[in-house]
Amino acid sequence: MFNALIVEKGEDGKTTAGVQQIEIDQLPAGDVTVAIEYSTVNYKDGLCIGPGGGLVRNYPHVPGIDFAGTVEASDDARYAPGDKVVLTGWRVGEAHWGGYTQKARVKADWLVPLPTGIDTRHAMAVGTAGFTAMLAVMALEDHGIKDGPVLVTGAAGGVGSVATAILANLGYDVAAVTGRPETADYLTSLGATQIVAREDINETTKRPLEAEAWGGCIDAVGSAMLARVLGQMKYGASVAAVGLAGGADLPATVIPFLLRGVNLLGIDSVMQPYENRLRAWERIAQDLPMAKLEAMIQPATLSDLPDLGRDILQGKVKGRVVVDVNA
Repeated sequence: MFNALIVEKGEDGKTTAGVQQIEIDQLPAGDVTVAIEYSTVNYKDGLCIGPGGGLVRNYPHVPGIDFAGTVEASDDARYAPGDKVVLTGWRVGEAHWGGYTQKARVKADWLVPLPTGIDTRHAMAVGTAGFTAMLAVMALEDHGIKDGPVLVTGAAGGVGSVATAILANLGYDVAAVTGRPETADYLTSLGATQIVAREDINETTKRPLEAEAWGGCIDAVGSAMLARVLGQMKYGASVAAVGLAGGADLPATVIPFLLRGVNLLGIDSVMQPYENRLRAWERIAQDLPMAKLEAMIQPATLSDLPDLGRDILQGKVKGRVVVDVNA
């Protein structure tokens, strides 16, 4: 038997989450069994753990939308016992049992070999949020980052923290947007050269275009924040949009796209092709300094997860929570 965080729904429709011991034959079907070492906490995990159940359709359920560990058994020739692997996306932790357990069984196609230069703990300090950040950086690079600072919104969160560290390590000036002044030192330690107050970006305006300010942007907020940023981009610059924390509405006009040639790049980390996932993880191992990654880590255990699920929904989590499932 082994430990897992189990979310159950009662007859009253309310969900409860707690650590239980389960048997390996309770795991869902899959090609590869992984002895998980670390997972992490993302916004979706908070929704899955929360009292409303969020994204989960079938109970009992094990949340955790990503994990890293060691292959224990495999029916697929690509993976052998002892291989280090990482998994993000494919609705693991939502439709399929996820990473908040000491063992998981998944389809081989969902996994990626862990590249040289990064271990399982650091892989989950990166996690889905950092993987998404790297996809956004690659998208900006593919479209050409213009001269001037690169703006990162929601910079103190998971995506924003890793995006800030990667961009700074690549030599870009990073303007980090935060609504929490107490995170300024943290963001500066990651390499941000400018701290921008959230209210300065979110100030209400009816102007579709403002002075050209940013050579690129990774937006992890969406909605009004994204709409305002579009009107501040330099000619031909790109915005990689990765999150909906501010909502799915986009109160913007087509003017930034028509008159300034702004590119809006949507980043979806869920069902990336294998080649993109492998490329992103190889770039992470190459371009993300492990010392900066250490500065983002908040350690946690399975028993901490119910409270952390609530905290991340309330915007109280800074950096990257790394869950040691065996602690």
